[in-house]
Amino acid sequence: QVAEWLAHPFDDALGSARPPRRGSGRRRGPKQRAPSPVAERSRGTAPGRKRAKPGTADLPCATPGRSQAQQELPWVQRYQPESQNDLAVQKKKIEEVETWLKTHIFQRQPKQGGSVLLLTGPPGCGKTATLQILARDLGLQVQEWTNPLSLDFTKEDLRNMFGHDSNFHTFPSQAQAALFQDFLLRANKYNKLQMLGESSENDKKLILVEDIPNQFYREPGSLHEILRSFVRRSRCPLVFIISDNFSGDSNQRSLFPTEIVEELCICNISFKPVAPTNMMKVLNRIAAAEASMNRENYTLDRTSLELLCRGCSGDIRSAINSLQFSSTKGCSLEKEFWSKKKKSSTIKCEEAGVSKVRKKSKCDTSEDQEIQAIGGKDASIFLFHALGKIIYCKREAVSGAECPQLPAHLCGHRRDTLLIQPEDIVEKSHMSGSMFNLYLHQNYVDFFSDIDDVVRASEYLSTADVLCSNWSARLVMESYSASVATRGVIHSNTSRAFAHQQGGMGFRPLHKPQWFLINKKYQENCVAAKSLFSSFCLPPECLQTELLPYLAMLANPMRNQAQIAFIQDVGRLPLKRHFGR
Repeated sequence: QVAEWLAHPFDDALGSARPPRRGSGRRRGPKQRAPSPVAERSRGTAPGRKRAKPGTADLPCATPGRSQAQQELPWVQRYQPESQNDLAVQKKKIEEVETWLKTHIFQRQPKQGGSVLLLTGPPGCGKTATLQILARDLGLQVQEWTNPLSLDFTKEDLRNMFGHDSNFHTFPSQAQAALFQDFLLRANKYNKLQMLGESSENDKKLILVEDIPNQFYREPGSLHEILRSFVRRSRCPLVFIISDNFSGDSNQRSLFPTEIVEELCICNISFKPVAPTNMMKVLNRIAAAEASMNRENYTLDRTSLELLCRGCSGDIRSAINSLQFSSTKGCSLEKEFWSKKKKSSTIKCEEAGVSKVRKKSKCDTSEDQEIQAIGGKDASIFLFHALGKIIYCKREAVSGAECPQLPAHLCGHRRDTLLIQPEDIVEKSHMSGSMFNLYLHQNYVDFFSDIDDVVRASEYLSTADVLCSNWSARLVMESYSASVATRGVIHSNTSRAFAHQQGGMGFRPLHKPQWFLINKKYQENCVAAKSLFSSFCLPPECLQTELLPYLAMLANPMRNQAQIAFIQDVGRLPLKRHFGR
């Protein structure tokens, strides 16, 4: 059966490209080959030879202005943006991409090499849609790379792979890196084929790579060599699209390190998550179109739509899919999203009252969680955004009757209710507790105005550091350590103890911890000490803390110049040189 299926690989492909007729088989000519059992099972919905009576499934859709094919399309494809006004992307980002394309395509010098553009950002923020719309507006041909599948198997290959004596070790395939390099060569050398009805006036084009070969993640150096050759010889620009993730390992840093970006002059344009206001506009436009087609007497609930947007974390694609799923017939949340229209005389007053009641009553209900869970993503917060939530620690005003009264000796610890949960903020930052404490320790001092508050905050940070000092219990204690550090820093800042107080030092830029640079220097010193003073047979820590300070006080002419320089750098403690702050 496998051999028969592979012997005629193009018959089914060409047949599936034609629109099937309802109630009749596909006619290929005077002689029709009987389909193989494998192909027959693969087409579970293929119509039979006899024409059945027209039922409800065979009748055309009653919806005006929309075909059956459009009805079956996902909403992401059905309502894809057609112009720049339909994009839910910041106008500044659209202008940056458009300016880059015009500069490197229409204003390119004759002997100028190829140029590379890198579009980054979280999934569903409009990177691909922005590029496609701009390319269409500028009249550019887009040639996109897609990772190929190794389907060039023969009968002998299949027998060898799936035989009784096979160990599945030999698969006939070609390296993706070689295929990718050949694709860049062909796309740069030859123009796109002109299909029927297409104009051949403009041959400007760009190469789009969104599906990066897996080999480059293991061997980034091979990608760098291909890019160097492309920049020297290419005549058209190359655009990479990479989606960020919150797991800590960034594909952008591994594939495009700083050295390569500077060497090849790669331009990086970073997209941000879709703003809730832009997302609401898009969803309202889709809902209005659906209501005019299928739900003429229904209206969409705005509160439920806001909850859905909140659960999608700025991913417009996920939000549209969630809206489509929630609007399907028979879904448990269909009534939550779609309600019947009321009379125009009372609609404004009643909807205003209902929305207010819903906002108060829907705070912590299971319905809210169910709406946010449909297609919702794990909520993620960028690192410096999460750090700002902890340092600025916004609060909600609480009346004296609602707030529990503290004893007289504890009145100084009275605080308004926090609008955030520090533990949730650390969890959504997708960082370990100890790493988050490093960023907090680096930046908290600039936001304090009282030295006594700094003393209390430093004590909490020290306590949090002690909790993670034991390596055997570090994984268990990290969450407790982060809780102590974040809540301690928040509680210690008395200038932000109440909602009406906006004290502190105002806006301050956030910085990367100096610990990274110090730790890198320490690792380099360990390697240098072990190589320069290998005759002492001591571990690197003992060499730097015990031996080298002692050797720095002795004048031994037998040392070489490298040892003397290292002793002067590590063995002495300079009193006039301060590192950083």
